[in-house]
Amino acid sequence: MDFSGPDAIDKAIQAGVDLDGSPIPIEMLSLYKEVMAKEGARQRSGVKKSMRNRIVRSGAKHFDKDILNKRLTEAGWEGLREKEIEFFFN
Repeated sequence: MDFSGPDAIDKAIQAGVDLDGSPIPIEMLSLYKEVMAKEGARQRSGVKKSMRNRIVRSGAKHFDKDILNKRLTEAGWEGLREKEIEFFFN
């Protein structure tokens, strides 16, 4: 099975295997599915806020702090918050 691309993790979870092909213990899968079901039922606060959160979380892996901060503000979002800088860049 091809586990590449942005949905690789979801595909692997659906298959019940890690990216290396080893099985994921049923207890881990069960807890994950329970938490994700609760998350799926949670009231959302807004698409733009969720987009920003995803950009910060993933962007921190691909951009340095200054570039990500600049790109966020250029796009019209609030720049990086101090707690995000502490968490993702320190």
